[in-house]
Amino acid sequence: MADYGTLKILLVEDNQHMRSIVTAILKGSGIRDVREAKDGAEAFDVLKQYPADIALVDFNMFPIDGVEFTRMLRKSSDSSNPYLPVVMITGHSERSRVVEARDAGVNEFVVKPLTARALLSRLDAVVMRPRPFIRCQTYFGPDRRRKGDGSYAGPFRRATDGLL
Repeated sequence: MADYGTLKILLVEDNQHMRSIVTAILKGSGIRDVREAKDGAEAFDVLKQYPADIALVDFNMFPIDGVEFTRMLRKSSDSSNPYLPVVMITGHSERSRVVEARDAGVNEFVVKPLTARALLSRLDAVVMRPRPFIRCQTYFGPDRRRKGDGSYAGPFRRATDGLL
């Protein structure tokens, strides 16, 4: 793992106990600048004054959950940083939830119960191996493809690419 001591982390989690655990993991790995928010609405406001490098976001919160926060971050005209890496932290690992988070523009996904190794590996992924962002009519966010097809040599990957 790289030295992440200068990273600014926004932790968005409605459970105080979980915020304490995640903050302890981050501080134990050298990250000192951690701001907290209790839900997506508060996080969106915090980002207007706090230039976070990464957002760690819980899936299930009220009134604005992690998926809706990510959609707002990516698509809202008053978003302070639509390219902000988002790591979703959740106890909901069903395929439909993972797909929903991915399609909202989440960069990485970590399942609770959380381990330091799992969280730090996701931080490594967004810092050391960032995926390019894609913008099309229905999506804006990190490239959802994890594997590249080295055999493809054409100009477009989809039949509709030439229509944009």
